[in-house]
Amino acid sequence: MKKINIAIDGPAAAGKSTIAKLVAQQFNMIYVDTGAMYRAITLYYIEQESEDFDRLVKEIDLKIVLDNGQRVILNGKDVSERIRENDVTEKVSYVASKESVRTFLVEQQQKLADEKNVVMDGRDIGTTVLPDAELKIYMIASVEERAVRRLKDNELRGIESDLEFLKVDIERRDQYDMNRDISPLVKAEDAISIDTTGLTIEEVTNQITELAKDKMV
Repeated sequence: MKKINIAIDGPAAAGKSTIAKLVAQQFNMIYVDTGAMYRAITLYYIEQESEDFDRLVKEIDLKIVLDNGQRVILNGKDVSERIRENDVTEKVSYVASKESVRTFLVEQQQKLADEKNVVMDGRDIGTTVLPDAELKIYMIASVEERAVRRLKDNELRGIESDLEFLKVDIERRDQYDMNRDISPLVKAEDAISIDTTGLTIEEVTNQITELAKDKMV
């Protein structure tokens, strides 16, 4: 089967990362979590307490280690768990809206996909990062279901959360992501929509796997 790139976009907590990892495993492809990259820069922004994003990105040494899962190394430190905490989650949409941040990361993400055989998820993968991806998926789910998923994920990570707060936060992030000036969250014209509300992880993974097989022939 030929090598392809798979782009999976969608709003916060739609299940993109979970599904993307499983699809990548099915085909022995490389999984790239672009959201983690934005979270790493958000963490640095919080630590530096600076709005000078042009300066911040120049100070960042960001490495994605693709070995038995993805680890995020920020200036020599593994921040893979730290970037999932609430303070980062609350600010990541704001940081991701900055032009210098997006320019910096899009370039890195495109380099990771140069040789194809990558599954990449995010907000603007099919529209901006990998506009020529052979398969584009746009995943959605109800706010209620996404909030429940985020709550369960946080519980597994030992992060305290409140369901009602998560609902409000997800709606806020949707509005921010969809209405930002630079690379807003939109469905690519050639993307296939999948509403994951009420579907199991296995059901969604199987749908995308079958679509990918058709592209690999």
